[in-house]
Amino acid sequence: MSTKHPSIAEPLKVGQVDRGASIDRREAMRRGILGSTGLLMADRLAAPAVAIPQPPKAKSKSVIQIWLWGGPSHLDTFDPKPEAGNDYCGQFNSPISTNVDGIRICELLPELAKQADKYSLIRGMTHGVRGHETAAYMVQTGRPQGGRDVFPSAGAVVSLFKGYDAGYKGLIPPYIVLTTPQGRFSEAGFLGTRYKPFATGGNPAQTPFVVEGVVAQGITDQRQRRRRDLLHQLNTLKKTMPDNAQLALAEKCEREAYDLILGDAGKVFDLTQESDELRERYGRTTFGQSCLLARRLVERGVVYTTINYRGWDTHKQNFQTLRRKLPELDNGLATLLQDLSDHGLLEDTIVWCCGEFGRTPKIQWNPPWSGGRGHFGNVFSVLVAGGGFKGGQVVGSSDAKGETVKDRPVYPVDLLASMYELLGIDPNGKLPHPDGLDIRVTASEADGVTMGGRLTEIM
Repeated sequence: MSTKHPSIAEPLKVGQVDRGASIDRREAMRRGILGSTGLLMADRLAAPAVAIPQPPKAKSKSVIQIWLWGGPSHLDTFDPKPEAGNDYCGQFNSPISTNVDGIRICELLPELAKQADKYSLIRGMTHGVRGHETAAYMVQTGRPQGGRDVFPSAGAVVSLFKGYDAGYKGLIPPYIVLTTPQGRFSEAGFLGTRYKPFATGGNPAQTPFVVEGVVAQGITDQRQRRRRDLLHQLNTLKKTMPDNAQLALAEKCEREAYDLILGDAGKVFDLTQESDELRERYGRTTFGQSCLLARRLVERGVVYTTINYRGWDTHKQNFQTLRRKLPELDNGLATLLQDLSDHGLLEDTIVWCCGEFGRTPKIQWNPPWSGGRGHFGNVFSVLVAGGGFKGGQVVGSSDAKGETVKDRPVYPVDLLASMYELLGIDPNGKLPHPDGLDIRVTASEADGVTMGGRLTEIM
């Protein structure tokens, strides 16, 4: 998994296209001068802006994506099947009712059960893919892997239409990943590095939360200021070339970088500003504190935040692992929904939670799996809330054993197109392609993509 800075291009596989990633010698020297945080600013300031057409009316302003990296079991979370018997439900055979009649979820999600009126469950999600990389790419882009282009993820698309090109003014990048890159695909695709997310690194459950390029371990603000003063004293190049445009750009980037490090903007990452009681409700875990930080980022206007929540690839010891992870998910996500609502933010913030696929409904009891579940893309579940999505409803269903879609199949492109529409992004609008090709925001049946239709039931 890559941990490179988001402004540094990563190599792609043969046949994949990611224009905008290569740089010439002059650009390499400029980036070297600017430093790690300056790179973030330089990409924003120097890259050519894209003309954004007048958007349709939006119901949502921002997105929080909770990515359950590895693929959680739908039967063990949002689509329990106790009647299917022990070979399917295993240890989790007592689902609990929620505050919405007729909706049951896993017994290890009691806090989310109290919030069901705020979210809806898509139980007919499907794509049929069982490989991590291909499934993650499909869920995040709405397109199958292969072909000449690497398509941008939802986060990059939202960053394009709602970020700097659309008037976003914040020093904090408009597309954030907490805390490590997802590593399954190139998030920005052919849009290029300008639309890659900023991955914070660090652990928000620790104090201080060490954010790459913004918060440094053991370095006080006073020391940062002394470093900046020393840098200015040593900058003889600026003194000898006062009118150089490249150096003026570097100076602007440096000024904005230090504004982020030392000014008010960077304080969004300081979770000690929140009450201990609220932090305990979220859970003093990396995931729980990431959820709290996501709410703070939404307050600051960040348009897309992904929480990369790892550890759901439960081939072995599925139930032992979930007894630890489900309470973390329960506390963090339920508190996030309530906290967003309390702050008046849920109405215009989309929250979506899923992995790249589900897990095999029939438990693999035999060694070496010993109660594990394999990859399964035929049917799985997605939770959506806020931003124009109605709560307290279920879209689609799986069969009695959770093995196939029984009714209302929903494909990744359907979910993404629905979110784009709520964000005021035309799903049929055009994406800027480096070769000028006519590429639309979402794929259509003409592109060979299977579709079930927008989620009008809950919009």
